[in-house]
Amino acid sequence: MPPRISLEQWQALVAVVDAGGYAQAADALSKSQSTISYAIRQIEERLGVAVFAMDGRKALLTDDGKILYRRGKSLVGEAQRLERAAANLAKGREQMLTLAVESLFPTDLLLRCLDRIAGEFPETRIELHESVVGGTDELLLSGEADLAICADHIQAGHVGDALLRYCAIAAAAPSHPLHQMNRPLSLEDLKAHRHLVIRDSGRQRVRPSVWDVAEQRITVSHKSTSIRAACMGMGFAWYPQDWIREQLASGELKPLPLLDGAQRWGALYLVYPDPDAAGPAARRLGQILREESQKSE
Repeated sequence: MPPRISLEQWQALVAVVDAGGYAQAADALSKSQSTISYAIRQIEERLGVAVFAMDGRKALLTDDGKILYRRGKSLVGEAQRLERAAANLAKGREQMLTLAVESLFPTDLLLRCLDRIAGEFPETRIELHESVVGGTDELLLSGEADLAICADHIQAGHVGDALLRYCAIAAAAPSHPLHQMNRPLSLEDLKAHRHLVIRDSGRQRVRPSVWDVAEQRITVSHKSTSIRAACMGMGFAWYPQDWIREQLASGELKPLPLLDGAQRWGALYLVYPDPDAAGPAARRLGQILREESQKSE
């Protein structure tokens, strides 16, 4: 039997939920509100389930509606990915290559990879998003990135290859009070001092960070700001060794003598949002990232 619900009707359902109402969905899809309402009625009548229940003037998803929304969103997303794959196949080489990279990935290594891909695909423009935690996830899940480098985990529904491990060390300026204790430190010692935190670049910022250990903190958007604040004695933080190599060599920063947790290890992964839709430049960049990461270890 052919499907009783069209892709356009599923798209209407997804839009009503994501946009927050029928009127907002109509604006998002450039359709009339009556068209959106009709699409929802068709889903309910043809499938024999109630998708929404009215709470005053607000339409809320029923339990059945939540299931249909979740599966419908997946269906609409797969259709969009299929069209992107077809578009890439039709174009041959990409005009634009968008890369989302967790800021923990070594900058020099990343730039070497970008220099190589730019030389091999000079007609392809490269757009780099240097993101933190949730920002990388959001670019990956939205399909805005052709390729992503994620830290410590891979989002459900995606697969990836481990690129390299990183080591972050706890550090502060030599003049910081923690260094004046002249003894091994515990996490309890850190709680009495200011923690320098780099803000999650995602819009939701819902994932708790394992790096947060103190209530006193200054949160900044860029790693350079955090490092400069640490050199000024304003607080402590865990930094990937690649970030502060110069500051450690010059003596501006010094590792904290923690009893536990002085070093924190993690892994970085190469992830394609949709491997089938990856164009030749995206696939080649993935190869280059693997090659250069292997050399660096």
